[in-house]
Amino acid sequence: MIKDTELVQDERVVLTLDAGGTNFRFSAMQAGKAVGVGISMSSRGDDLTACLGNIVAGFTEVMRQCPAPPVAISFAFPGPADYPNGIIGDLGNLPGFRGGVALGPMLADTFGIPVYLNNDGDLFVYGEAIGGLLPKVNRLLAEHGSPKRFQNLFGVTLGTGFGGGIVRKGELFGGDNSGAGEVWLLRNKVAPSMNAEEGASIRAVRRVYAEKAGIAFDDAPEPKDIYAIGVGQQSGDQNAAREAFRQLGEVVGDAMGNALTLLDGLAVVGGGLSGAASLLLPAVVDELNSSYTGPDGKPFRRLVQQAFNLDDQDQLAQFLEGDKRTITVPGTDKQLEYDPMSRLGVGVSVLGTSEAVAVGAYAYALNSLDA
Repeated sequence: MIKDTELVQDERVVLTLDAGGTNFRFSAMQAGKAVGVGISMSSRGDDLTACLGNIVAGFTEVMRQCPAPPVAISFAFPGPADYPNGIIGDLGNLPGFRGGVALGPMLADTFGIPVYLNNDGDLFVYGEAIGGLLPKVNRLLAEHGSPKRFQNLFGVTLGTGFGGGIVRKGELFGGDNSGAGEVWLLRNKVAPSMNAEEGASIRAVRRVYAEKAGIAFDDAPEPKDIYAIGVGQQSGDQNAAREAFRQLGEVVGDAMGNALTLLDGLAVVGGGLSGAASLLLPAVVDELNSSYTGPDGKPFRRLVQQAFNLDDQDQLAQFLEGDKRTITVPGTDKQLEYDPMSRLGVGVSVLGTSEAVAVGAYAYALNSLDA
């Protein structure tokens, strides 16, 4: 995996695209940063010919702004998709894509450079693993003299939907069907007949606020206003606002706990709702540190590891301190640094969601080229 220090020294240029249901935003990256002005064009998602035409036109225009010829195209595109082969499936918000569209191969033929497509949740986590939360935590551990280091990162994005991604030892884990990290389909702890996204999205926050405040869903404010109510910056039902984010945290924490049981790594939260971290993360970490009950009625931890809120300074200090020990190898005078505290940390995106996706796309292209 390319390191963040290497990324900012790499002079290669990669074209990128932020593909939304309404607009496509094209740009180029060099040394881990955007270069040029970038442009925006309508997605024309209901008309495949027009959509593909705009994609080619957008990349063509951005290429004219590049300080050097681009070596690849790398961007996130909605699924379902066969990402390794660059084939897009039947999309809900871009209905022109039906029956399988070989977008990657088309762009490779058009521009004569490699093309890499991925899911935005995957690239978000990859970006945070390259230059965000993962290297930041490891730097802090080193500065505190801890022998502990982390290599794995799980992440979620909270907004209109509930996305996820997995990075294991520097490698983006996509699965055999490009479907790894689809956390939105995990069970919703608060409403078990529903999927997790119905409890971990913008509509979920508005729904719970409306229920607790005794108002119609259509009258519920947007999450940013609900957050402002919850922290006392705006008038409204503060108890309802705080409960809306507590339930969000409980559902996210439960889904995250299921993933971290298998992955055993750090976790990062991004997306628009991550701005409410002060109300959200405590509930996430409480859920991760919660208990099951055995047949004998005795409780036991749902996770082997102790979870810490990395955005809380007191918890961060405990996380970094760990349980440092020096032990002697039996029969010798050799000593080893040892930290037996099994722990995980959860923090908000260091880069910001959009930048993390862009860094992830850039780094993925460079790593793929170098491999």
